[in-house]
Amino acid sequence: MKLSPSKPEEPDVNLTPMIDVVFLLLLFFMVSTSFIRESSLKVDLPEATGQMLAVKQTPIDIIINANGQFIINEITLLNPNNAELEALLKKTVGDTQDPHIIISADADTNYQHVVSAMDAAQQLGYTRLTLATRQKTSKPQ
Repeated sequence: MKLSPSKPEEPDVNLTPMIDVVFLLLLFFMVSTSFIRESSLKVDLPEATGQMLAVKQTPIDIIINANGQFIINEITLLNPNNAELEALLKKTVGDTQDPHIIISADADTNYQHVVSAMDAAQQLGYTRLTLATRQKTSKPQ
């Protein structure tokens, strides 16, 4: 009687448990990662679409010159302290709840002046701040 030689079985690698572990790790890292950056001041960043946003109320403009001169809606203060800045801002805002405040600072303005304006708004409880910038134009070479 002639028997055919039996072929050895090739080892079979089961990838299912390894794929399950990889997906569980991926799920763990996705759930545990926080993508939100929190700060004490909320700043509305301008959008790059170039279209104007619908304005429901007139914003409060704070303009800061390079000399440290503050202009809040046409009222000028020269190097004010925080108390003066808060008083004028509160007077300008009036009864409006959380007004939209736009801070326009000269490029050469001392950084402390911008921080003072933002701090005065925060002390009064105003959270809708925008830092005004202009779009940089490319110069032909």
